[in-house]
Amino acid sequence: MEIEKTGIEGLLILHPRIFRDERGYFYESFNRIEFLKEGLTIDFSQDNQSFSVKNVLRGLHFQNPPYEQGKLVSVVSGSALDVAVDIRKNSPTYGKHFSILLSEENNKIFWIPPGFAHGFITLEDDTRFMYKCTKNYNKESEGGIIWNDPMLGIDWETIEPLVSDKDKVLPAFKNLISWF
Repeated sequence: MEIEKTGIEGLLILHPRIFRDERGYFYESFNRIEFLKEGLTIDFSQDNQSFSVKNVLRGLHFQNPPYEQGKLVSVVSGSALDVAVDIRKNSPTYGKHFSILLSEENNKIFWIPPGFAHGFITLEDDTRFMYKCTKNYNKESEGGIIWNDPMLGIDWETIEPLVSDKDKVLPAFKNLISWF
């Protein structure tokens, strides 16, 4: 597995070795030994999956300590634009975001450590999004930032996404109280 660093400390793009033949393909989506070689000691406790039609926007979500989550995300079918926003208040990239295209075609895997708000928008129908989390979901610690906050300047590549009622009323970034 090749691991690529992004311009934001901690965010990593993983490129698995893919073995293809006439039957299809095989690859490892997680390998603890490979992560340990990179100094990443990660313990996963929950796997999640979402299935969405085109233009569904989920996010920007996070969990506050002590239930903060790291996420290893990928797209099994379809495609999505995945976004992570740095909410670590002492980080030099606080408030900056990184976006990446994840798809069944490119098989990229994105590591998002604790201290980031996370969201994605599906770019085609029947998109299946998978993510492994380092801690279990805890409703009392959930937080979020409104997806279209002009202060963040995220280009979601759509004008009218399908957004849940809950995500439509998330607070602006300027009102964020970061526990990271």
